[in-house]
Amino acid sequence: MTATVLLIRHAAHVDLNRQLSGRRKGVALTDRGREQAAALGTRLAGRGLTRVECSPLERTRDTASAIAAACGLPQPSPVDALLELDMGDWTGREIHSFGDDAEWRTWNERRGTARIPGGESMREAQTRIVAHLRNVPSRETVAMVSHCDMIRAAVAYVVGLSLDNLLLFDIDPASVTGVAIGDWGAKLLWLNGKNDSGEL
Repeated sequence: MTATVLLIRHAAHVDLNRQLSGRRKGVALTDRGREQAAALGTRLAGRGLTRVECSPLERTRDTASAIAAACGLPQPSPVDALLELDMGDWTGREIHSFGDDAEWRTWNERRGTARIPGGESMREAQTRIVAHLRNVPSRETVAMVSHCDMIRAAVAYVVGLSLDNLLLFDIDPASVTGVAIGDWGAKLLWLNGKNDSGEL
């Protein structure tokens, strides 16, 4: 038996490409982000979604709310397993400030074993999102609105990719990645689907 999970990265927010938001509260969508979220809802309406879930953070909740409203579904359920990586000491830090920082370099080169100072390892993050994916009831089609590296971790599990190679593919804001999962295993259906024509 198979379930379909749409792993959706939240839409564009005020910190995007500028600083590491982590689990910081009050990181709102930009005007462009709200447009992206509304467009996502339009794209996903009629695709048979049975439920919408999201990380508890504002940027994911607002993206998920737009999808649920467009699909005529109840407002999304916040799920801790979809929460952003705990960025620890790096929370709120400007991306340009890292330069050639040794810990930053190690984090990006050795995601399979590295740990964010004061924060979470990629392996821990992968474990929690995969456990949640594996509990989706068969025949459901669930939209899960989460964060870039969380979705990367789930994809790495599905395709058997080492976490050290996590940066070999992109997960863009407001993109949709499809996964089929069941007691037989899991399969990637598509990766980082996005465009303005309504196709995933």
